[in-house]
Amino acid sequence: MVHQRSDSVQVPANTEKDNSNAALRAFFRIAEAWKLNTDEQMALLGSPARSTFFKLKKEGGSLSQDTVERISYILGIYQALQILLPESESADDWIRKPNDASIFNGESALKLMLGGRVADLFVVRRYLDAQRGA
Repeated sequence: MVHQRSDSVQVPANTEKDNSNAALRAFFRIAEAWKLNTDEQMALLGSPARSTFFKLKKEGGSLSQDTVERISYILGIYQALQILLPESESADDWIRKPNDASIFNGESALKLMLGGRVADLFVVRRYLDAQRGA
């Protein structure tokens, strides 16, 4: 689908489904890098029904605002880790390692992120941004 501007230049139209599918592709690439199992992936996405999760994974589809927000935080967490820990393996492993920072209480960032609330993802993102000085 394209929209035609008044100056006759054709511009591709981004649909909500296209944006959702791009977000899902990015999420599943990160999930693979982080070695997340199905239950962890589902929790990070807001615990959709298993059938919905597998449909999104296979076919894509439109996402709720909650899921878009969750994926946005996960993308930010991933990006911040790549900046803070330029060695990909270290960056990807960080989320599973125990952390002494007070917000983690000696647990891993992933444990906090799996708490089920969007706010948990926000807290991890904010922590990493602070570490970067952003």
